[in-house]
Amino acid sequence: MKTLEAISNFISKYMAAFVIIVAAIALFMPWTFTWSAKYVTYLLGIVMFGMGMTLRFEDFKLVFKRPKDVFIGALAQFTIMPALAWVLATLFQLPPELAVGVILVGTCPGGTSSNVMTYLARGDVALSVSMTMTTTILAPIVTPILSWWLAGAWIDISLQAMMISIIQVVVVPIALGIIINKFFGNFVRKAIKLLPLISVIAIVLIVGGVVSVSAQKIMETGLLIMAVVILHNMLGYALGFAIAKALKMDMAKSKAISIEVGMQNSGLATSLAMMHFGAIAAIPGAIFSVWHNISGSLAANYLAGKMDKEENVSAEKLVEN
Repeated sequence: MKTLEAISNFISKYMAAFVIIVAAIALFMPWTFTWSAKYVTYLLGIVMFGMGMTLRFEDFKLVFKRPKDVFIGALAQFTIMPALAWVLATLFQLPPELAVGVILVGTCPGGTSSNVMTYLARGDVALSVSMTMTTTILAPIVTPILSWWLAGAWIDISLQAMMISIIQVVVVPIALGIIINKFFGNFVRKAIKLLPLISVIAIVLIVGGVVSVSAQKIMETGLLIMAVVILHNMLGYALGFAIAKALKMDMAKSKAISIEVGMQNSGLATSLAMMHFGAIAAIPGAIFSVWHNISGSLAANYLAGKMDKEENVSAEKLVEN
């Protein structure tokens, strides 16, 4: 068990590196991961189930204890990223399938790894967790409506079909995970250290599957779509932080909102794209999955240092007084 825990910790720590390696292998040797493409939906369900197992019914009380902060964060999540996605897709004149993929990334809820990055950034982890839960719960309604509204100019979207898909791959697995945690808490506490290993393997296989079946298209549009994805993510961090500071939120809250807004549940975007629009539409989500784990680590390091500087300034002022 200890060996598995050590492996889990190692793989989780270097998740970004593993994702990059698998993406490169799938790009240049597509046959290695084409088999996993058909299981993308199930793999995402496994990730969501693991997320649910880390939650308790009591955790939802956090949302009601800080409604203003959570409302601001959720509103920022579902306005900044969708708007950026639409602007970038239009500005770069992306082909319909890629435009829809970018918009799907933008309209999805916060990413599951944002809580870890917020912790590393010395941000408000409770707010980050509350935002992730809130936007995930709202996703079955908000994500399809925003996608239909913003991507409708490029492609036909079935609201009902997308809502059902999100319920199946997100809400149901998370709910089952919470129930398992409720009734089999002792087992979950023993197994929880292995969940990161399972989640990372699932995410890696999702990325590998999507990249493998879209390898040729990625070769053709790789630089363009990478530029769009990077801009989308980085502008999300910046605008999330700027809005939080403009509303006079403290540094810890601003960090949480910045990271939560910038890091999307790109696995959900990838799954929805594969289910409803095809492999090409899943490319932005797959690339986002690779990139936001890298940028999230960099952002966490930068923001952690920013806190240190502010604390030093405050300490100096106290000494002077």
